[in-house]
Amino acid sequence: MSNFDLVIQLFLQLTVILVTCRIVTILGRRYLGQTDVVCEMIAGVMLGPSLLGLIAPNFQQWLFPKLPIITALGDKIPNPSMSILYAISQIGLAIYMFLIGLEFNTKLLKHHIKSAGLLSASGIITPFILGAIASFFLYQNGNFFQPKVVPWSAALYLGASMTITAFPMLARILYERGLAQTRFGTLALGAASVDDGVAWCLLAIVLASVKNSINIAILAIGGGICYILFAIFIGQRLLKVFTNITKRDAGVSRQTLTLFLIVLMFCAWFTDITGIYAIFGAFVLGAVTPRGEFAQQIRQYTEFFTTSFLLPIFFVFSGLNTQIGLVNTPALWGITILIVAIAVIGKGIACMLAAKLAGENWRESAIIGTLMNARGLMELIILNIGLEQGIITPTLFTIMVIMAIVTTLMASPLVAFLLHGTSYEKFTV
Repeated sequence: MSNFDLVIQLFLQLTVILVTCRIVTILGRRYLGQTDVVCEMIAGVMLGPSLLGLIAPNFQQWLFPKLPIITALGDKIPNPSMSILYAISQIGLAIYMFLIGLEFNTKLLKHHIKSAGLLSASGIITPFILGAIASFFLYQNGNFFQPKVVPWSAALYLGASMTITAFPMLARILYERGLAQTRFGTLALGAASVDDGVAWCLLAIVLASVKNSINIAILAIGGGICYILFAIFIGQRLLKVFTNITKRDAGVSRQTLTLFLIVLMFCAWFTDITGIYAIFGAFVLGAVTPRGEFAQQIRQYTEFFTTSFLLPIFFVFSGLNTQIGLVNTPALWGITILIVAIAVIGKGIACMLAAKLAGENWRESAIIGTLMNARGLMELIILNIGLEQGIITPTLFTIMVIMAIVTTLMASPLVAFLLHGTSYEKFTV
């Protein structure tokens, strides 16, 4: 396939992706009360083999070719068309996580660090233990993990997958409803960020065991800690240069925006090569970026293009790996229901009880538990990594995606129901 053919196919792929995401988003928001992120997640699954592949398999395979290309020497290489989509999706994901970091209220979190710690601990320990127990059952009773994965690695991976919270979606719901700056909103954001950070460290250990290299885990955990410390104590001061430039130029110029995007791409690159992935570096950069006119204008310049154009590509790319048809027996559907139940009990109910112990009322505790229970985007990321790195099979990938969809779909309607009749309802959109 020539470069010209790749460009032609890319334009058609993007057209189909954007049209589908827009239609599903309009219907989902109007009739189901879902956020854009959730609707785009569903649209991604629809464009994969689970729906489009059933209706028009030849067209779906032609438009989104998953089969590798075999060279003249017999080597298999990933289809360049999908590699391009993957690269674009990662750029959008990094910028979006930076925007989420910009919304993170670090000052308010400092005043409630103990409550956030309790909530975070409950959101890590309980789902991890339940996920690890479930992994031993799955490991011995079906084709869910690749042969090279040992039982304890399977336990770490599934435990980490259960620990994940849909941090971007959680932030999006709070932002859209004007609750990001509230006490319970900040607690949820803080706890979710810590939970996901721990999950990435666990994933690094799993990858180290699969690749028989402890250096992978050391590099990921050590590099992550060094990056956070540098960002907080040095990077935060260096970034004030952008604030001063913005004041001097009476706004963010093209040169300033370009320079900051260079910093963002570098941070994403650095955390990617350490093994904790680009989204972590982008989020931390957003969290330490000085607030004010500079941050507001950066958001204005990047948010709409990222959320409307780049981010939907990631959801579609993830949906292409989801084959709901693989869950085709009563036993597999029983396992799927069990996984969903473990996810809800381990994360949602545990976090609700922890929030209550931290001093929240039952309504706000239930809202926090509901938000923490959603997996969404972050779950898709860790599942895609597990599939690509040869940890899980497509069957377990599909089961976990179904769990992610169910727990994510629950979030928005439940939050709206719990907010009904409260003083927070006036902020909802």
